[in-house]
Amino acid sequence: MAHLEMEESQITLDSLEKGTENPAFSSLGEENVCEESDGPRGGSKKEKRGEGKGRLSTCCRRAWQPAAKAKRFCKAHAKALHAVFWGLLGAAYTCYFIAACWLNIQRALALVIITVVVVVFVCWSLFKKYFGAKVLQLLSPLQKCLQKSWPWLKWLLCLLLLGGLVTWLALDTARNPRQLISLGGFCFLALFLFAFSKHHGAVSWRAVFWGLGLEFLIGLFILRTSPGIQAFQWLGDQIQIFLDYTKAGSGFVFGNALIEEVFAFQSLPIIVFFSCVMSVLYYLGAMQWVILKISWVLQVSLGTTPTETLSVAGNIFVGQTEAPLLIRPYLADMTRSEIHAVMTGGFSTIAGSVMGAYISFGIDAALLIAASVMAAPCALAMSKLVYPEVEESKFKGKESVHLSSGEERNILEAASNGAAASVGLVANIAANLIAFLAVLEFINAALRWFGEMVNIEDLTFQMICSYILRPVAFLMGADWADSPLVAELLGIKIFLNEFVAYQQLATYKKNRLSGLEEWNGTRKQWISERAENITTFALCGFANFSSIGIMLGGLTSIVPQRKSEFASIVLRALLTGICVSMLNSCLAGLLYMPTEVGDCVTVLSTANFTSTNYPIYTCCKQLFASTVLENRTVSFTGAWAGVVESMLHLTQCCGHYNHTSC
Repeated sequence: MAHLEMEESQITLDSLEKGTENPAFSSLGEENVCEESDGPRGGSKKEKRGEGKGRLSTCCRRAWQPAAKAKRFCKAHAKALHAVFWGLLGAAYTCYFIAACWLNIQRALALVIITVVVVVFVCWSLFKKYFGAKVLQLLSPLQKCLQKSWPWLKWLLCLLLLGGLVTWLALDTARNPRQLISLGGFCFLALFLFAFSKHHGAVSWRAVFWGLGLEFLIGLFILRTSPGIQAFQWLGDQIQIFLDYTKAGSGFVFGNALIEEVFAFQSLPIIVFFSCVMSVLYYLGAMQWVILKISWVLQVSLGTTPTETLSVAGNIFVGQTEAPLLIRPYLADMTRSEIHAVMTGGFSTIAGSVMGAYISFGIDAALLIAASVMAAPCALAMSKLVYPEVEESKFKGKESVHLSSGEERNILEAASNGAAASVGLVANIAANLIAFLAVLEFINAALRWFGEMVNIEDLTFQMICSYILRPVAFLMGADWADSPLVAELLGIKIFLNEFVAYQQLATYKKNRLSGLEEWNGTRKQWISERAENITTFALCGFANFSSIGIMLGGLTSIVPQRKSEFASIVLRALLTGICVSMLNSCLAGLLYMPTEVGDCVTVLSTANFTSTNYPIYTCCKQLFASTVLENRTVSFTGAWAGVVESMLHLTQCCGHYNHTSC
């Protein structure tokens, strides 16, 4: 009987959650306790303590009942509560949006653009979810008709596109024939890669032409159209403002004096901040969403498999070792051609974290973003040209692959992990800079010593590169006078790394914007704006010999059994990655539009000659060219003829620059 009573009075979690009286604390149980405690008033203290605990448990159970009821109510009406929450949030944002636009529409322009983009994508997702199948069913007759007509229709479209491209090039290059040099360089590099193709007869020309076509269209939109120029310039400015927030953290840790004067404390903390932000975006799913959309466009147009396309699309934002992690489960079964595409994508682009460091140098943010976006379709196209698919891919025909999310449990952990993961990258960059710059100085010292033995002065690694790669720099579109410096930067990028090359390019750009003389004796102090833009595109990629080990190490750690295959492919992928960056630079040279300085009379009239800048230098050069000296009398031609202040401006210009007119 005692055993039966204990079984009946066991505490059950179900009864506690439902809020019912538990047999263990029923009145019967309490009566039994009272009966057993009858007798002397000085009962045991243990029985009184047990009675107190029972009453406390009863109070806790009764207090839990409202919470349990609320929980059951939320579960039962989850959909309705979810709709109410998002409805209230949408209504609150609508009120905020209307108020922002009403107060100052110009100030709220960025908010309007972001809102429109989000609304369009949300509406498209809802439309696709609820009406996509019906629309596809209605369009099925049209799809069948297109499939029947496609064999001859595709050739007609190709002829129309080719005719339009030739017409546009003829009209555009008629104003500036120098752009034809960049076009010739583009064609030469494409033919060069085709000559090194692994299987010439198996090239997928659809992937090649669609990839190059997308690259051209993206470049045309970014570099030539007003909306594209303004959009990417605005985006670059916002990124620059965003990266400036790094100073709040690095200034607190290192002090303002160090971050203004010391490179390590000025640029490297940006990598930490950017890595932290990227980790948070990855945790929230924003990065996966963007990467999937880009990869879908590339996959549909180029006809590549989803695995290789996803990796190349990821390389726009992350580095050469992080992008393969997006397709980690599929790497073991990918074909050699797909592996080559993954490697080429890694070599052809730069990571978003180091992009922040290059922007801090003073490199144009809009051009860096454009170079990364344009490199994705070009990398896929050239990869399929150099290493065509001859195997049967297991992923062919798949619409998409699963993209895993981060393992972090909350946004704070994601931010912390992103910052911690960047420490290794920062240390690696700092160590490489110390090592490479030291090795470069040693190589230059050795070359100078060998050169002096045969009366060759100032023989350096940069000089050798300037002679070897000068024709390549010229074919990309740089002026012949600028080609040696561009070739030097290309050599540093290929044989050392792009970090050192971008640092040197930033020095040239700073000299130009400061209005320094173009020539200091026999040495050029800066290159033209056109050459700067071309070089920015040419350097935008991890394609250098030091990256071979990083690429092999990253892929081998994921699939160690394919190490020998990776090693046999990596050099061909490196060559392809180098040429992809150069193809981008050729396109930049073809589409380059010079920046107008403005009316030089107005520029010099409003200039403060206590310091110089590039517009002052340009206008002073124009003034020098307009100066005529006859019989010790100075006169002016062109725009300066008849300007009263011409002599004053000539005197001011001579105070900063040397010229025969002075």
